[in-house]
Amino acid sequence: MNIAFPFRIGTHGRTAVAGQDDYIRGLIEQVLFTAPGERVNRPEFGSGLDQALFSPNRGDLSTATQFLLQGALQQWMGDLIAVQAVSVENDEETLLVAVQYIVLESQEQKIARFEGGIP
Repeated sequence: MNIAFPFRIGTHGRTAVAGQDDYIRGLIEQVLFTAPGERVNRPEFGSGLDQALFSPNRGDLSTATQFLLQGALQQWMGDLIAVQAVSVENDEETLLVAVQYIVLESQEQKIARFEGGIP
């Protein structure tokens, strides 16, 4: 069963489920936007992307962030997807992340785009 993200109650009063594409996209979003130490039973889960929001806007930081995210995605999602590329752009107070991946089950190539900013 693919539980929908964010968690919610469906139309029949039960846990909402998602299709395969939405489920995988939700999992990628959780890995990207969860800080290590944030989850009680999995303190190493996450990518640390939130730290990049408050760092200086430099080219070397963008490259380091790309490697950090790609490693986190391979570690936590390696059984569902093969990460092809990760791009990170810092535009003022907004961080734009694009993840290109292949769904292992269907061999479909997908691109997921995410936007995070300073609240």
